[in-house]
Amino acid sequence: MTDVLQLLLSALSLGSTYALVALGFVLVLNATNAVNFAQGELVVAGGFLAVALSPMVDLPGIVLLPAVMLGAGLIGVVLSLVAFLPLRRRPPTAVFISTIAFGIIVQNAVLAVSGPEPATASPLLAAGGTRIGDTAVGWQSLAMIATAAALVGLLHLLLERTQFGRRLRATAQDPEIARALGIPVVPLILVAFALAGALAGAAGLLVANQFFLSPSDGANYMLKAYIAVVIGGWGRTWGAVLGALLIAVFESFAAAAVGHLAAEALLYLVLLAVLLFRPSGILGEAAGRRA
Repeated sequence: MTDVLQLLLSALSLGSTYALVALGFVLVLNATNAVNFAQGELVVAGGFLAVALSPMVDLPGIVLLPAVMLGAGLIGVVLSLVAFLPLRRRPPTAVFISTIAFGIIVQNAVLAVSGPEPATASPLLAAGGTRIGDTAVGWQSLAMIATAAALVGLLHLLLERTQFGRRLRATAQDPEIARALGIPVVPLILVAFALAGALAGAAGLLVANQFFLSPSDGANYMLKAYIAVVIGGWGRTWGAVLGALLIAVFESFAAAAVGHLAAEALLYLVLLAVLLFRPSGILGEAAGRRA
């Protein structure tokens, strides 16, 4: 029972980072009907920004969260200005390629500044933990889960309970009508990319706190976000969260049972099964066009 609880807590910690990446992915998808393949590289950028700031602040890593989210959000704005807005009226493949190219630029910039070695940032909280029954639970894992849950909750309120959220949905459904109604389409797109970058940056900080982060890890987080969105339901915000958590739980328990490499292979077999038997995902497809 203790081992199961430890695995579950580890899965929730990992799943919380996947969820933030996937939510940023869905946010851009719903605002633009375009896929941002640089989302994983924004995780790496945020994580290495946290690594760079950690020696400057002799405080728990959680205090770096606003600065990291701001920095990654600014990179998201640059991404939209460089790789999306100039190409938004071109075929979708143009945006796919441009975001991939931007991600490669970010990866190489991180590599040039930080080097190829994996790195880690300051702990979110002081060392230690508590106990749940016979299971020792570290404060770091609980802080990761709580931080991600708070960000997911705030994003939900922003999208569902504010005028911004309603305008963003209108922009995604029909940008021309939204523009005719006086909705500022381009500024909303910029904000969507900024929020997606901020969420990726937060995920990067959480990853760099708990695990070693490498400049080449972006593709892995991008792929996990894509899989989470496919499993949860294309364009569904809560589907992305659900898909991310399911991936992390599956990875953790499968890796404990058959090893990490076999668990990775099994994950893609599960993805193929979902595409075959439930192509619209668990919660169904929300976006009008699948990329």
